[in-house]
Amino acid sequence: MTSDAPETTVQLETVAAATNRLLDTIRGLDDDMTVPSLLPGWTRGHVLAHLARNADSLVNLLLWARTGIETPQYASMYIRDADIEAGAPRPLAEQLADNEAAADRWLALAQSTPEQAWTATVRTRQGRPIPATEVIWMRLQEVEIHHVDLAAGYQPEDWPVDFVVRLLPRAAADLTKGIAGGAEPAVTFEVRTTDTGFTATVGSGAPDHTVSGPASAVLAWLLGRSEGADLSGVLPTLPSWK
Repeated sequence: MTSDAPETTVQLETVAAATNRLLDTIRGLDDDMTVPSLLPGWTRGHVLAHLARNADSLVNLLLWARTGIETPQYASMYIRDADIEAGAPRPLAEQLADNEAAADRWLALAQSTPEQAWTATVRTRQGRPIPATEVIWMRLQEVEIHHVDLAAGYQPEDWPVDFVVRLLPRAAADLTKGIAGGAEPAVTFEVRTTDTGFTATVGSGAPDHTVSGPASAVLAWLLGRSEGADLSGVLPTLPSWK
């Protein structure tokens, strides 16, 4: 890809590469979809069903951006959750075919989206208004994070550096917002990465202590994908994520 390629094109290539890595991992799974994932209460089947339906939900947001007709990401949270539960027990062959098809649908629509449509404003399932360009970032997060959740060999240290650098400040900021809204932990602490020099305060006020380690390890812990055994410092219990 040349240096003068549109930024959206470069971003979509990044998502395509991450998706190919994910699909390769899925192809190597055994047929037992009841193996626990890293998410409490979710099996590998739940993660795979969610990944496919997430791609379809982001198709809805791209259609909204292209047409100007409001198309919610999910028709309802009940339907979202019901689709995941219904899809979780399917055998590996069905899970793989579903994820391949859903990923292809999303990527094909994204690649054909006119440049002007990327400036449109849509809303996430939580109601947050975003520019349509952020839909690409949303899909990349789903693919990279849930790839780790499969507990099938892909680790946080396998995340691309650019992905970690971009997400880490947001993860720290989101956790701070959660704490401000009453979520545990109530303490304030600093996170510091030993390889990139990133620092941030999680919580309000002066930090009580510092949690440090490699950037990917810090991010995995903040996202609830690691118990933090490879980190230094006192680790408060963090809220769970899905």
